[in-house]
Amino acid sequence: MFLRVVIIGAYPNSIIGFRGALIRALVDAGHDVTVMTAAASADVVAQVTALGATFRPYCVQRNGLNPVADIKTLLAIKQALIDLAPDQVLAYTIKPIIWGGIAARLIGFTGFNAMITGLGYAFEKGSIMRNSVNYLVKHLYKFSLKKARKVIFQNQENRQLFVDLGLVQAEKCYRVFGSGVDIDAYQQQPLPQGDVTFLLIARLLGDKGIREYAKAAKIVKQRYPSSIFQLLGPYDSSPDQISADEIAQWQLDGQIEYLGATDNVIPFIQACHIYTLPSYHEGLPRTVLEAMSIGRPILTTDAVGCRDTVANGDNGWLVPVRDTEQLASRMIWFIENPTAWHGMANNSRAMVEDKFNVKQVNQAIRDIMGL
Repeated sequence: MFLRVVIIGAYPNSIIGFRGALIRALVDAGHDVTVMTAAASADVVAQVTALGATFRPYCVQRNGLNPVADIKTLLAIKQALIDLAPDQVLAYTIKPIIWGGIAARLIGFTGFNAMITGLGYAFEKGSIMRNSVNYLVKHLYKFSLKKARKVIFQNQENRQLFVDLGLVQAEKCYRVFGSGVDIDAYQQQPLPQGDVTFLLIARLLGDKGIREYAKAAKIVKQRYPSSIFQLLGPYDSSPDQISADEIAQWQLDGQIEYLGATDNVIPFIQACHIYTLPSYHEGLPRTVLEAMSIGRPILTTDAVGCRDTVANGDNGWLVPVRDTEQLASRMIWFIENPTAWHGMANNSRAMVEDKFNVKQVNQAIRDIMGL
């Protein structure tokens, strides 16, 4: 059955990498798909068009609370829903979900679906300002999701938290295994030769565990000075951002090799031995799935989302959140046990093929939405 479907995100540069396969699957199934994000480059628009979808930009600021900007976002989504008259909407990330859900309620639209891809900075407690944001975001989520058709989560813990906090009714909730990964595009590759190389890919935010990664690298390099610790990812405007000055100091001290940002992580993952993500929380970390698909042992935290990617001692290790000493200890273990890498690499790939194949994930999303 032909349906008009609108997918609403925020960050244009991730729409192809994270939702491209889903867009293609919906188009191939005969649906009319419109993709909405913040204003995108001509290249991104061309890629969306090549998938068979239509691109519609709207004004949205990914980070911060700016009442004027957020009202503009709300009104832009509301107008889009009126103009496009979709049968179903799938919104993901915080602002598209909140303002998309409210816009849907304002016009009585009943086909709104949300996908919670992680809790992010707004759910972290701390300063008075952060606690105030936490309080406000929870209430906005509750209001925006009240009339939602389906709410999809990427891990069971986030689902249970939303239900326990009364943000969404349990009967509306579903779980999928992250965003999935294209196992054909991210093919397994042999581990490289050379000095032991650890790699972390993330937006440069504190809650990705980047500071712990730098501190652990300093500890490890005192014992194994030839070990390499790489960091790949863009700067971010979030209040939780890591500054260019911090990165520069780590490089000056010889702790971290900052690689900048890229639209293609594959060669960087292929060049590393151990993929590392010491994050505080995730929906289900896409970069870890990509590294697993390429066949890399994983070192990540025993945190929501992250723990779903590792069977301890099988394809990698989990360490406590914010625990620099344990992180460094496991890094040293990897350096001293290279014979374990090959088996862990194969187990990572097998786990992705079994649970995280993007085709399986997208089919689950389509089944949930009735598409």
